[in-house]
Amino acid sequence: MMSRDNDENWMRYALQLAERADEEGEIPVGAVLVLDNRIIGEGWNRPIGRHDPTAHAEIAALRQGGETLQNYRLLGATLYVTLEPCIMCAGAMVHSRISRLVYGASDFKTGAAGSLIDILGHPAMNHKVEVTAGVLAETCSSRLSDFFRRRREEIKAKKTRAASGEL
Repeated sequence: MMSRDNDENWMRYALQLAERADEEGEIPVGAVLVLDNRIIGEGWNRPIGRHDPTAHAEIAALRQGGETLQNYRLLGATLYVTLEPCIMCAGAMVHSRISRLVYGASDFKTGAAGSLIDILGHPAMNHKVEVTAGVLAETCSSRLSDFFRRRREEIKAKKTRAASGEL
């Protein structure tokens, strides 16, 4: 079992990856896949820039992990992600057979690791993923809230300029 300090260190790394998403104008979510305390995959959200609805941070990290291990089964790996995964990402985690998910902020609108629905712990699933929720939750949540606040301000400013004839 990983220690809380170790979980926090990897989550800080995932937050750095989330910053890359933010810099690209994407929702700031970052993910890092770890096996035996070494990175085997990482990713950040890129669906807007790539025009790809599957380009979530978790999917990128899982894909890279498969390439690194040359196996689609990622047994023993832990995925650290700044936001609770959606149904698509949770399904990919089940199929990849990761051992553990550690996430920061809960997602009560689309979270599939217990907040809205629990795909990872569903009794009908053929693989169970151990879940640790809320690691650096406040920091992860603040990063997302700041992003959406800035987006709303940008939209409001654009509408104001348009209404005044500046655009």
